[in-house]
Amino acid sequence: MSVWAKHQILEKNSIILLLGILLMVAIGGLVEIAPLFYLKSTIEKTEGMRPYTPLELAGRNIYIREGCYLCHSQMVRPMRDELERYGHFSLAAESMYDHPFQWGSKRTGPDLARVGGKYSDDWHVGHLIDPRSVVPASIMPGYPFLKETKLNTRDIEGHLKTNKIIGVPYTEDQIGAAGQDILAQATPDTDASDAFLERYPTAIVRDFDGNPDEVTEMDAIVAYLQMLGTLVDFSIYDDKANLR
Repeated sequence: MSVWAKHQILEKNSIILLLGILLMVAIGGLVEIAPLFYLKSTIEKTEGMRPYTPLELAGRNIYIREGCYLCHSQMVRPMRDELERYGHFSLAAESMYDHPFQWGSKRTGPDLARVGGKYSDDWHVGHLIDPRSVVPASIMPGYPFLKETKLNTRDIEGHLKTNKIIGVPYTEDQIGAAGQDILAQATPDTDASDAFLERYPTAIVRDFDGNPDEVTEMDAIVAYLQMLGTLVDFSIYDDKANLR
């Protein structure tokens, strides 16, 4: 009997076909699911990664609220054109504290995975207020109200608590001081900012929106954008690649 004739047995008998499908799905499910019971994590630990600071987390929440993820992805794919434009491809560890992740699939605007430190705070503020003032061809809407809106800090402790429940390693000290830390990161040269840096040693402390009198939503979203792609030292990975 030919191979084609044997295959006709499945095509002509729905019960046998159904059993074959169930068998293949079961095998595939076991191969994918079984390792999860003994692997502590499917994400490789990467030096430099840390949870978001309260101000960065608030900025990320604003980023999601305003739908920025609909036009901007945050995932550099391992293809030459992407690497030349954006830099090192994204690592899974870079999204380990994102709930939900912001990989995205649409790029009406450029990818933002490596935008941190690429532009000045003033550039980001100007771009968010009037995108065409810095990028004449931009079709992005303006968000001038962010600079006028005082940042709501009342619920930030609850955000940190919720993130801890789903695995983000915030300490009790960080959660308890969240209300002070969200303001301290945007108010440099104060006792509060010194205490903040003890909890988040690698974080940036400065007035992000150019208005030292109050902490605004603009401070938060610029702090978030300036952090993206800056936590991992990719020169280590580039050196390893060169050794191969």
